[in-house]
Amino acid sequence: MKRLLAVLPCLAVAVACGGSRVLVPPRLALAPHRPIGLVTFSVEGARGDLGPVATNRFRDEIFAAQAGTEVFELGELDDVLDGVARDRLDPEAARAIGEARGVSALMLGHLVVSDVRPRARLGPNPSVEAEVTVSLTARLVTTGSGGTVWSSTARARETVAGVGLIGGTPVFGARDPDEAYGQLLDRLVFAVTQDIRPTWEKR
Repeated sequence: MKRLLAVLPCLAVAVACGGSRVLVPPRLALAPHRPIGLVTFSVEGARGDLGPVATNRFRDEIFAAQAGTEVFELGELDDVLDGVARDRLDPEAARAIGEARGVSALMLGHLVVSDVRPRARLGPNPSVEAEVTVSLTARLVTTGSGGTVWSSTARARETVAGVGLIGGTPVFGARDPDEAYGQLLDRLVFAVTQDIRPTWEKR
């Protein structure tokens, strides 16, 4: 009995401390929209592999946040539209894609690269870097109605490596994107996907 009385205060403290945090479900539950067709993110203001790399990071974030989500990687939007004989993504095209590819929703993303300031680093290991501003907008479109049910945008500015300029247009094509601009994309994707992650909240 004495041992039980000694343990009770400890339990009370544990409940008071540990019970004040609860797991809050994500604002956007993906289960009702499965299976999801993931379209390769489009890029404005730059060329190269920025879109595919960002798409892969976004896909991995979906799996980490909501395990079991069924995702079909559909490729670039122009190719997807060609497959259903459409030239733009409107409600009719969304429905056609849903029927042709067997998906209930489309996840799309668009990157905008702006205010590019290149600079060369001299020395034993010369390289070209650029300070860039990149914004990422992602949205979820249902194939039943073609309506957008979720959208999120994030913006970041950072100095990245592995960026060249061709005719004034930045080209992202580093041999190792993780090393060159992976950190920038990680920041953007993490911010944009905040709504799909469960969070701990003090109450």
